[in-house]
Amino acid sequence: MTRPVVAEGMSVWSPARGLTPATEATAVTAPLLVADSWLVRDGRVRGLERHRERFLRACGEVDGPPMRRLLEFWRDMTDALPRTGEWFPRVELAPGAQELRLLLRHAPPLGTGVRVWAAGQSDPRTVPRRKGPDLAALARVRERAGEAGAEEAVLVAPSGCVLEAATASVLWWEDDILCLPPPRLPVLPGVTVALVQERARREGIPVAHRERTVAELESREVWLVNALHGIRPVTEWTGGPSRAAPMKRAPVDRAPAKRAPEWRTRLDDAMEPLPEK
Repeated sequence: MTRPVVAEGMSVWSPARGLTPATEATAVTAPLLVADSWLVRDGRVRGLERHRERFLRACGEVDGPPMRRLLEFWRDMTDALPRTGEWFPRVELAPGAQELRLLLRHAPPLGTGVRVWAAGQSDPRTVPRRKGPDLAALARVRERAGEAGAEEAVLVAPSGCVLEAATASVLWWEDDILCLPPPRLPVLPGVTVALVQERARREGIPVAHRERTVAELESREVWLVNALHGIRPVTEWTGGPSRAAPMKRAPVDRAPAKRAPEWRTRLDDAMEPLPEK
């Protein structure tokens, strides 16, 4: 059966026509209700069913389209994804008419390490456990991090404990224990971080939820984890709290990423073929 062809860029879905190129009239300036994205590499994806369930659940939380329509959209969207090359598609539920859309993008260069702004940004999100509404606010945080010479920034709670990064979950190691913030904190339920946790538990590696400040993580092996890059160890902390003396940069060998290469390979092995039409 011939696979539908979808051009790079935005497509809008309807039950009658499937995915069709968006026009200027379909542009939405208001924050998205729901969004989800993942890496497609030569037709293979990590945790696609988990992304599906998270997207469907989030659409239900905002009284989105009926489940039958959501499942039809997901089927057509999956059929339309390219099977060659590296892509970073994003599915969206837009406000107003509650349009279901696919933004098909080439994947940016994938990182193997990341410089993180250590200022500890107050969390700007309004709906931290649902991806979509706060994408613009998080993009502004990353812009400020870029001005400080970093690629990412960590968000912190009023107590100062680390929540997550602007576009990634935060994991770190304390001795042989894999650690992450407690789920009672306002953090996005990350698909990739869940895959890492499950692999750790299968291998008998202890997993613990702990509250830590940026300063307490500085000398540890810290990972930023998301669906695009997989695992990126923090190679450098730049800057420091705006109301205190600047934090000294931590040389890479103070927190060597001993475990990251092996775990990156494990995540690559977890990629599965996209379902056939």
